Amino acid sequence: MTDNAAPPSDLTFWSFVDYAVRKAEQELPSVNTDAMRMVLTLNRATSMVIYDLESSVHRPRGLTWPGFRVIFALWLAGPMEAKTTAEISGMSRAALSALLNTLERDGLIVRERAAHDRRALQLSLTEAGYGAILGSFRAHNRRESAWAQALEPDERRELVRLLNKLMAGSTDAKAKFRS
Repeated sequence: MTDNAAPPSDLTFWSFVDYAVRKAEQELPSVNTDAMRMVLTLNRATSMVIYDLESSVHRPRGLTWPGFRVIFALWLAGPMEAKTTAEISGMSRAALSALLNTLERDGLIVRERAAHDRRALQLSLTEAGYGAILGSFRAHNRRESAWAQALEPDERRELVRLLNKLMAGSTDAKAKFRS
């Protein structure tokens, strides 16, 4: 039965991981606490980094995190179909479709019918979009560097290696992805 005691008054976004793992194990002793801790920690760390980037870099420049991801993809990969942009940006086609209205209104992207398939949308950056991503990414990369300084170079490489290994294992886990 659930313990209805109030959580500790000093509970924070980060300390909730330990608290949640302890409480889940009390409620369901068979829970895989290592897996739970890994996923909660990964999720919370990612959320913290994204919130920091969005609030300190992108919002002050008039962009949202999803908006940045789209113009970042178009900057580096060049003009592409909307469905490819959605996949590369890690968002659904519906979310991208709604976002494109804003990006186009703000003069950052252009939507055109693809020459090879008139049903497909081709997206590209405007000059304003190109300027926006250059300025935004410079500041973005400074924040990335500030976050990365917490780890030694070997630790950063090891973290990337482990995350790549985790993602490679997603096939065995039959993980679902946006497409």
